[in-house]
Amino acid sequence: SADGLENTTARLFSNPPGDYGSMVNERVGTSEWEDGRELGETWASRNAFSYGKGGERGAARPEILQALLRTTERVVQEVDSVEYGLTDIQEYYANTGALVAAANAAKEEFAEQERAKNGGQVKQFKKVRCSIVETFGDYTPRDLDETLRLEYRSKLLNPRWANAMAEQGSGGAFEISQRMTALVGWGATSGFQENWVYDGAHERYVADEEMRDKLRKNNPQAFRNVLRRMLEAAGRGMWDADDETLAQLKNLYSETEDELEGVKTRP
Repeated sequence: SADGLENTTARLFSNPPGDYGSMVNERVGTSEWEDGRELGETWASRNAFSYGKGGERGAARPEILQALLRTTERVVQEVDSVEYGLTDIQEYYANTGALVAAANAAKEEFAEQERAKNGGQVKQFKKVRCSIVETFGDYTPRDLDETLRLEYRSKLLNPRWANAMAEQGSGGAFEISQRMTALVGWGATSGFQENWVYDGAHERYVADEEMRDKLRKNNPQAFRNVLRRMLEAAGRGMWDADDETLAQLKNLYSETEDELEGVKTRP
């Protein structure tokens, strides 16, 4: 039934049988999204398939998933790797972040329905919280934003990490580029949008001429993506960059585009 009373095992949800992925990282990668609610709905549509006892092997039950999302108060993500954290790979924001967005979208939709029924009289819904548990540490749950701040300080904005990546050539530049995409992904799904991270990334990878030239030489496609994500973040209101910074980014992006197309723009 719509309430799940006849499908009591419909409590584990994932992708359709034989398929994989939330498609959220694909949409973030191509910048084909408008807001977090849209990305949450993308996650929900891709994870509305129920698995359980008996014949419950990937049956589409979106109405039950939506009912569960509406009552979700907290998402908990376990991280079991020292090497790869939330900011290192796209799948974390595409699933954990997008699950938070999906629950908030379901709550918002329900609140809108209640508002319509009650002539505009309805309480504001409470947004979903997210906790991170690192199983290789002391198991103490940490708030998502706190964890992201710690990771960005220790990796993307850490000069030792940045220099080590830059010394690895094309592969290292790619790793930096991927983390800039993930930064936008977290902003899109969980709402993590803090100026100091973007300011620090700009200072580390663009304003620093030596680092900038190294990335540009080693992997111009990756460097272009770094510039693109900074411009995208500013355009979407995630980063309050000043006019001079934006002008520099736009100029560098245009130059890098031309160089990738074989047009010489520098002496």
